[in-house]
Amino acid sequence: MLLDRRAPALPAALTRTRKPVFAPTFGRAKLELKSISVPAVKGPHPMRARKTTADRLREALIRLTGISFPGQCLKCLKHEESAWSSITFAGTRHEVTLVFEGAEAVAHGEEFMEALPEHEFTIPGQLVADASIREVDHRFGLHERLQVTAVLLLLEDN
Repeated sequence: MLLDRRAPALPAALTRTRKPVFAPTFGRAKLELKSISVPAVKGPHPMRARKTTADRLREALIRLTGISFPGQCLKCLKHEESAWSSITFAGTRHEVTLVFEGAEAVAHGEEFMEALPEHEFTIPGQLVADASIREVDHRFGLHERLQVTAVLLLLEDN
């Protein structure tokens, strides 16, 4: 009977892991396996919040103001959304209050008020049936401020 001094064959499940494989070497150097394809460990997928119609509407209104960096001079004070329907249409009514602070932002706010009723919005799956300004509060002085409440009626586009 002849003794085979070669290392015994390892099962496929052991060769596809990154864990060190311990096998009898019988005096020879261990074989290093770097090129074996290892299945990637997939962890939980990071969840990304999906934009709602209200989010898309706020973004469209902020773009309409023309203010490049709205952080300090433009704020969305409140946004109320309510369901709306008639015999033939269904949709939502949005009431959005924007606050413009500073002389330059107030100038943009006045342009916004002029442009809003005639603006063509592009919101996926929605048609803007009506857009109007309901209330304006303009304060002059050292810290000029303009508060605008806009009402928009969105219909579902089927």
